Amino acid sequence: MTTLHWLGLLLLAVIAGAVVPFQSAINANLGRGLGHPLWATLASLLVSILVLLPVILALRLPLPSLGFISKAPLWMWTGGAFGVCFISLALVLLPKLGASGFIALALSGQVLASLALDHFGLFGLVERQLTAPRLLGVLMLIGGVALIQFSAAPTRALTAVG
Repeated sequence: MTTLHWLGLLLLAVIAGAVVPFQSAINANLGRGLGHPLWATLASLLVSILVLLPVILALRLPLPSLGFISKAPLWMWTGGAFGVCFISLALVLLPKLGASGFIALALSGQVLASLALDHFGLFGLVERQLTAPRLLGVLMLIGGVALIQFSAAPTRALTAVG
């Protein structure tokens, strides 16, 4: 893999992370407007389908194998449930913790879970041992989370007079 290709992948990963606080903040507002976070979760997932289906059709992707669908282990179908969990919790927690606090805490959870997935090679991932430098990185990240979450008192948002 060339350096340029590798840098492109890293940039795409940063972009993937950057869209999460936007999604969470927008969905939190949608939840307030719709009257409950679960309605906003449903709306978000429905919009996801409406955006994804034309892309699938435009790319002329072949239909998935029915043989695979019928034989796939149950755990392979749980990704959507995890998505519902994340979206719903973001809707409830982001307004209370702030965007930076929620994302920092969510990132900490992601990194801790990722270390376990890597260390044990779960769900078909390549095993990557938990080393002292990796553990130090997690501890530094959690220290950063504490600084982000507890270093400033929330202020009231300015409201437009009109």
